Amino acid sequence: MQLHISPSLRHVTVFPGKEVREFIKVKVGSRRLSYRMLFYSILFFTFILRFVFVMTAVDTIDGETRCSTIGCLGKRLGPRILGRRLESSVPEVVYQVLEEPIGKDELKGRSDIPQSLDEFMAEIKDSNIDARTFAIKLREMITLLEERTRNAKIQEYLYRHVASSSIPKQLHCLALRLANEHSTNAAARLQLPSAEFVPALVDNSFFHFVLASDNILAASVVATSLVQNSLRPHKVVLHIITDRKTYCPMQAWFSLHPLSPAIIEVKALHHFDWFSKGKVPVLEAMEKDQKVRSQFRGGSSAIVANNTDKPNVIAAKLQALSPKYNSIMNHIRIHLPEMFPSLNKVVFLDDDVVVQTDLSPLWDIDMNGKVNGAVETCRGGDKFVMSKKFKSYLNFSHPLISNNFDPNTCAWAYGMNIFDLEAWRKTNISRTYHYWLEQNLKSDLSLWQLGTLPPGLIAFHGHVHVIDPFWHMLGFGYQENTSAADAKSAGVIHFNGRAKPWLEIAFPKLRPLWAKYVDFSDKFIKGCHIRES
Repeated sequence: MQLHISPSLRHVTVFPGKEVREFIKVKVGSRRLSYRMLFYSILFFTFILRFVFVMTAVDTIDGETRCSTIGCLGKRLGPRILGRRLESSVPEVVYQVLEEPIGKDELKGRSDIPQSLDEFMAEIKDSNIDARTFAIKLREMITLLEERTRNAKIQEYLYRHVASSSIPKQLHCLALRLANEHSTNAAARLQLPSAEFVPALVDNSFFHFVLASDNILAASVVATSLVQNSLRPHKVVLHIITDRKTYCPMQAWFSLHPLSPAIIEVKALHHFDWFSKGKVPVLEAMEKDQKVRSQFRGGSSAIVANNTDKPNVIAAKLQALSPKYNSIMNHIRIHLPEMFPSLNKVVFLDDDVVVQTDLSPLWDIDMNGKVNGAVETCRGGDKFVMSKKFKSYLNFSHPLISNNFDPNTCAWAYGMNIFDLEAWRKTNISRTYHYWLEQNLKSDLSLWQLGTLPPGLIAFHGHVHVIDPFWHMLGFGYQENTSAADAKSAGVIHFNGRAKPWLEIAFPKLRPLWAKYVDFSDKFIKGCHIRES
């Protein structure tokens, strides 16, 4: 067959062949064939050829056999163009072996399993083995290493739990020495504050701070850093709340180490009438909480001995045994309106913070009718610490939570909070807090992660005023990625996490920020071998 196109592009003649005498003559319409159309057609075919070339070149680079026929090329390109994968070059027997379950007891006592990738590769090179044997040896090595990694992680979590939950002997020594001093030295039993400063305890023209702690050394650092960095220390009133057993040592410390001209009050929970005489919902919830934890979680030995739980689950269960999660000191902030009925505004400080600037400007912040002034923890440069939302703390697989809250609501932090007590008394925040504690107990502690922040997120929902992150930098007990320059630029730094600065597991780079407010030459500190590093 022959094709003839006239020079004018107006006629196209087709000659079918020798057996056919007639010819076909096609007359093209008066409209000329566009050169632009011809150019785009050539461009299109050029693109197709380049595409085919690139695809075949990739196959060659990947080590596959070069195609020399159209049929081979079609087999290659067809599945890719249609979105299908090529057949795997891994033998099917490898998948079958790797998917077979293997008992951990099968590997006990065996010395022929490679202990590292180098040993595995050396053994494979030295022996001519088939695919099945290769897969068996690979599965055994990975299973063994996985088990060793799991055991190592569990041991790490157990050691961290013991280190963070136990009272260091130095702190225990400090409490005993101060208790003895309280009983033998009248100067250690001074009224705090003295009678002339008692009216300041209810005077709203002062800057009132509240600290709840049973850790004497930690409380002393918070108090010292607060007063030393204050521009008007004579206007500072620090209310220290502790438990019955720590009251005498705490009073002895601040009697012997006054922070004049600041006013320090030391008070135990049993000194509050509402606490000692009335019904305290938090205490009832804590008693039930303790029973539920012992029933469903067991001791640390039983938790570690569990061979089915993943390491992160075991870590969470160990964390549940931490005494701080069942301490009234953690829940006391929800009772601030009853504890300080004459005060309008207070700043609540945790005992693992360090104050690095004057905090009096916090009283100038307009709360816009909100109750809780706090730093949000869902925005910031540190994605490990500042990426927390409600879904990070609450269990949204439970209908009680999912039906009432948005998982993407931004979370906020405890540690340094401004509480407008006047606005608080007009709300039902405390009742909401107690209600959700009860619901969590009825749900076998399944509504949220451990701690007092999750019920706080619920109770203060809609009552939070966001303040500048400068006032509260978190994460110093979780990781040491924060630079010293960034840490020093914050108003308050918070050692939230297990690596508390008074423990041996504290991060060496960050501990000096806390230790600078400890007088290591003090006779009590020195006598209990509390060292700077």
